[in-house]
Amino acid sequence: MNSSNRKGPARVVFDKVTKRYGTNVTAVDQISLDFPAGTLVTLLGPSGCGKTTTLRMIAGLEMSTSGRILIGDDDVTKLPATSRDVSMVFQSYALFPHMTVLQNVSYGLQVSGFSKDVIASKAQDVLKQLGLGNLSARYPNELSGGQQQRVAVARAIVLEPRVLLFDEPLSNLDAKLRRYVRQEIRDLQQALGLTVVYVTHDQEEALAVSDTVVVMNNAVVAQKGSPRELHDRPRTRFVADFIGGANVLPCEVAGVQGERATVRLGGLSLQTNHCEGSAAQRHVAIRPNRVQIRPAGTPDALAATIQKATYVGEQMEYMVQSPLGDLFVTSPDTEHPVAAGSSVALSFLPEDVVLLSD
Repeated sequence: MNSSNRKGPARVVFDKVTKRYGTNVTAVDQISLDFPAGTLVTLLGPSGCGKTTTLRMIAGLEMSTSGRILIGDDDVTKLPATSRDVSMVFQSYALFPHMTVLQNVSYGLQVSGFSKDVIASKAQDVLKQLGLGNLSARYPNELSGGQQQRVAVARAIVLEPRVLLFDEPLSNLDAKLRRYVRQEIRDLQQALGLTVVYVTHDQEEALAVSDTVVVMNNAVVAQKGSPRELHDRPRTRFVADFIGGANVLPCEVAGVQGERATVRLGGLSLQTNHCEGSAAQRHVAIRPNRVQIRPAGTPDALAATIQKATYVGEQMEYMVQSPLGDLFVTSPDTEHPVAAGSSVALSFLPEDVVLLSD
């Protein structure tokens, strides 16, 4: 891992890249992206949105129809996978069942023509780094799911790639192990300064591991930003709903002044952030944990009724009927739940109401 000729992590650039299958299917449509060197960028979106195709085009497993792909300063658009200095960890791990952990990790080095001494040194170093040194003689079927995941990562990083790719790496793990392994991946990426591009459909996973999240929908980029930016300041109805399941509510834009907008929300008038676009009937997003449940009759609040109250351990979840429609609301107060059928009032802080562009 300390090879003197290692090039180091590389920036990845997509310049108006399109991928079509035949004449009727566009998997990726004119996307331009910049993945900074040494960061973890997640491609997030529903099935069929284009995220896995984008990852495979970085790897060279799919060729773009048009546009350019750069890794570092090199235009790799037409290069085969073997010439891109990229490693990929597949969803299935793709470990060789007849090889030990050490043999699996050493395989890529052998194919690359390294000497036996170098192979032994590099493989043992990376196994130790990932806490697998005492498992080197085991076979994949003798490992837990989390251990198999680490072996797959070890096999990828032992080649010292300029870019490391993950395709739904946690989908085969149970919920508790997913949290543990995703943190392992993040810690490893930060410790080694790797450029990582990570694909998932799980928004919690994306928010937990990423420097930057790219939300994709219908073959295009819906929004790109930090996890907090995407969660707290979605720009569109799709992103607001996909990241965290916000309440998306109709509103009327009454006026715009500078970067602020006055919106009418039911019987309330609020100052909130302004997105570019027409000042006509629009929508706002409000996160479930940002809706405040008040006693009935509270001034400057919306009258509402609790339809359903559910205790889920760390919080209460409420379905609430209001003049704006049904809202999903969460509260950390599990000691004093509000009973179903109760009349309440709902209020919002202006900074928690996000005006959407569509």
